[in-house]
Amino acid sequence: MQMVRFVLGLVMTVVCLGLAGRRLMFLYRLGRTGQPVEPGRTSDTGAAVRAELAEVAGQRKLLRWTVPGVAHFMVFWGFMVLLFTVVEAFGALVWPSFQIPVVGNWPWFGFVEDLFAIMCVLALAIFVVIRIKDAPKNLGRRSRFFGSHLGPAWFVLFMIFNVVWTLLAFRGASINAQEVGPSGKMRFLEGAFASQWFAKLFEPLGQHTNEILETVLLLLSLAVLLVFTVFVTYSKHLHIFLSIPNVAYARRPRALGGLLPVYSNGKKVDFEDPGDDDLMGVGKIEDFTWKGLLDFGTCTECGRCQSQCPAWNTGKPLSPKILMMTLRDHALAKAPYLLATKGEDGEPTTALTDADKAEAQRPLVGPEGDETASVDEHGARGVGAVPFDMLWSCTTCGACVEQCPVDIEHVDHIVDMRRHQVLMEAAFPEEAGVMLNNLEHAGDPWGRGASARMEWAAPLDFEVRQFGANGEETIPDDVEYLYWVGCAGALDDTAMRTARAVATLLHEAGVEFMVLGEAEACTGDPARRMGHEFLFQMLAMQNVETLNTAGAKRIVVTCAHCFNTLANEYPQVGGHYEVVHHTTLLARLVAEGKIAPVHRVDAATTYHDPCYLGRHNRIFTAPRELLAAIPGLRVTEMERTKEKSFCCGAGGARMWMDENLGTRINLNRTDEALGTKPDVVTAACPFCITMLSDGVSQRQLEGTAAETVQVADVAEILLRSVKPEDVPTPVS
Repeated sequence: MQMVRFVLGLVMTVVCLGLAGRRLMFLYRLGRTGQPVEPGRTSDTGAAVRAELAEVAGQRKLLRWTVPGVAHFMVFWGFMVLLFTVVEAFGALVWPSFQIPVVGNWPWFGFVEDLFAIMCVLALAIFVVIRIKDAPKNLGRRSRFFGSHLGPAWFVLFMIFNVVWTLLAFRGASINAQEVGPSGKMRFLEGAFASQWFAKLFEPLGQHTNEILETVLLLLSLAVLLVFTVFVTYSKHLHIFLSIPNVAYARRPRALGGLLPVYSNGKKVDFEDPGDDDLMGVGKIEDFTWKGLLDFGTCTECGRCQSQCPAWNTGKPLSPKILMMTLRDHALAKAPYLLATKGEDGEPTTALTDADKAEAQRPLVGPEGDETASVDEHGARGVGAVPFDMLWSCTTCGACVEQCPVDIEHVDHIVDMRRHQVLMEAAFPEEAGVMLNNLEHAGDPWGRGASARMEWAAPLDFEVRQFGANGEETIPDDVEYLYWVGCAGALDDTAMRTARAVATLLHEAGVEFMVLGEAEACTGDPARRMGHEFLFQMLAMQNVETLNTAGAKRIVVTCAHCFNTLANEYPQVGGHYEVVHHTTLLARLVAEGKIAPVHRVDAATTYHDPCYLGRHNRIFTAPRELLAAIPGLRVTEMERTKEKSFCCGAGGARMWMDENLGTRINLNRTDEALGTKPDVVTAACPFCITMLSDGVSQRQLEGTAAETVQVADVAEILLRSVKPEDVPTPVS
């Protein structure tokens, strides 16, 4: 009997691990077809270890979703502990009474093993309830499982259950079959309560039958485990293995904030002198880096990104999850071509099917008007792997990256595909062309030009110092901050109020500041998020030259997008400054007593976290501290706040594109804000103020919002408490 189970177990192990290994080698070869990652990503071992401990071992992001997070934590650690029982099972193929050295015969060790096994089963029950309750047939698009492969997911739950019970049953039969000692009673696994339960169940069958049952259950448990392993390597549950390297090689501290420059073959593209073979973004699946291909294979299809995506939640074709699945499926479908032996002309010498050749010729992004997904419900392939509108629905808000438990870099991949579309194909939403043209020729999205950049300051009763107005070649030593007004603050009527409020508050606090005036140009944020990297580089280098020549060191900014670009992206082109958002500076001045909010503002308000201030740059506290310091102001938080704040719809250059698919993102957020019954809706970014103002105005026209509801920047509300006589007319 012992020899039979050893031989059968060995054959099963060799066959199944061979199949799994063959699949993993195929995936490894496919990953190697990708581009190199940018320099430095793989060099910080300490950061990688800390990320593994927090994200993988600690399940940090998953635990944000309390019930499913705890359930996943239980399954993960249940399987980690069950690995000891797996070792015991393989050891039993050779030696029937095999135990883990030293601790394997201790009752507490058996108790821990069985405790985690039962925890795993309880977690599976929770998953079953969640999947039934939140099934797409019940919730439609609101289900985070919409679009996921549901059949394999159910099969995995079933197989995990089988792995657990077969291992416990085998141990139970072992207890009855392995009699030792003068009492004839087995002493190992005394603390293994679940295994002991199976032992009592099998005990009436007698020792001989238990010996046979032990062999049968051992082979069954190993067969289940090995078949499950093979299945995992061929399914989306490959994330069980791939999540470990994916987390280790993720961008640090997160793939939010600044975008990466354009890289080609692992080197940054010099836009002043690009090479003939330089890649301009991603135009083919193999143009992604190997980390990008790893991202696609790591997607768990959990739908956490989808549930938070503003585009998906307003009926648009973009789901970050479905995008990752689409790219993964396209990579696997194109694999025969990518892995085929190539001749000197670069063409495959290996025989390919017509389907393989068709997939190889298929464009990555479909043309405008192509609304098909990679494979539709009838199995028909669309023109492009990624539909045009899917790519251009993204606001780059980063909610997907924030929620992803395995550190997939959705925004980077979307922008990389946009870069190729804009720079190489000249394919982008038509209405964005006006904005890009204005940036190129006037230096601002509205096309008003440098001569209008100081109009915002005209109503102020004090002089705003302008660099160069008195012949300065560098910023004078007495100037504490260069105030970056931004295109919106200088040129948009609504945002001008914020610019004047901030200037007034700084003046009241005795802070010496200066502006660039006509020398200031757009930071290039809209161009970069659109994918027009060349235009971004041109604007950025122009501004950096101006700032460096002026000797700028500390910059205060009112626009969240300008803040993000100056702080996180200008260092890429030689601009290194201390950049502070106006809410952070004002909160510090209030705390130091240099600004005194003494007048009551008897109003109810709610605060909207701008994506590029909060989620991208982790500035959550300062705006709330300012609001809390204002006497009489009553603050009520919306349901979706801070990391989970819902986008206003303006990011990713979407502010300059028509929103003609689904419902409007800004109305979704406006309705949530109005649900708190505010007198004033506040934010800390001119893009957000514009979008929320439009939303409130729309609801007021429809009669669903009170005519008295206003929208204002946090600085404007603070000014009401400091100098109410200087407060401009708010938006209503």
